[in-house]
Amino acid sequence: MGFSAITPPPTSQDAHETLLEFPDNRLLIDLCGEFDRNLAQIEHKLSVHILRRGNQLAVIGTPEAQAQAAGVLTQLYERLEQGRPVDAGEIDAAIRMTDFGREGLGVTEQLEMFAVGKYEIRTRKKQVEPRTEAQKAYVRALFENELAFGIGPAGTGKTYLAVAVGVTMLIGGLVDKIILSRPAVEAGERLGFLPGDMKDKVDPYMQPLYDALNDFLPAKQMQKLMEEKRIEIAPLAFMRGRTLANAFVVLDEAQNATTMQMKMFLTRLGQGSRMVITGDRSQIDLPRGVPSGLQDAERILDGVKGISFNYFTAKDVVRHPLVARIIDAYDRDDGATG
Repeated sequence: MGFSAITPPPTSQDAHETLLEFPDNRLLIDLCGEFDRNLAQIEHKLSVHILRRGNQLAVIGTPEAQAQAAGVLTQLYERLEQGRPVDAGEIDAAIRMTDFGREGLGVTEQLEMFAVGKYEIRTRKKQVEPRTEAQKAYVRALFENELAFGIGPAGTGKTYLAVAVGVTMLIGGLVDKIILSRPAVEAGERLGFLPGDMKDKVDPYMQPLYDALNDFLPAKQMQKLMEEKRIEIAPLAFMRGRTLANAFVVLDEAQNATTMQMKMFLTRLGQGSRMVITGDRSQIDLPRGVPSGLQDAERILDGVKGISFNYFTAKDVVRHPLVARIIDAYDRDDGATG
């Protein structure tokens, strides 16, 4: 049924009210959420008041806020028509996208572009969608460039989206294998001796990469792919001497790679491969005086054809909203003491 199932939002005689009509009452119930929690989230975020009148929703607020809330409600209803879920994260994503639309393209044009964009990521277990404009640009860069950098604070989806794209390309036959790597650097702690074989020793450092894969692949399929070496998870030091052809390669936590390690890793790129480098310049755990290979790579590779740099801020954090506020607070403190 799509967008046509929703009548264009007419303006009532009251200039401060916009009416939206939704033909399917069952979907409208899902749109509102249990105890109208979804409407309450939109009201809080956009400073509007939303009233339900039969199969209509009345949006009350400033003209700009009405337009934005109408766009959000329309997009979310369209998701429900397509059998896709609406939760707090999707509501937040729709609001973020209309925020960008008000600053750049018109709200309607931006929503339509996002809704029909070809950069949805389909994996075996779930469909992943960018939730901010920066994430959308990043996903686009992952598909379009052989080497892409994703740089920004924790919680912005840099590694998660990269692994999702890698899984999509693997199951789609665009690459033969996925290789995930990160420097085995302790995050400000001395972990001491770890028992077991080499895999047992390095797995604690690699766990975030396993977690991302588990979100996209059934456990049995993931185990089979790892046994066949079609998915590899290894410390950065293990990359020396390899040529990585027809592979989707991710280097996570790249701020903890030295300049020589970064150069070594970048020159592993083989025919038919794609490489993604992710990192957070505010979380460098290298010994004092050792320069970060990520920062050097930004400077040296700036402007090189075929390489993209995508940057994230606290506004792109898709974890708990408090995480974004924590990052902002630390950034302000660094600015005040720097």
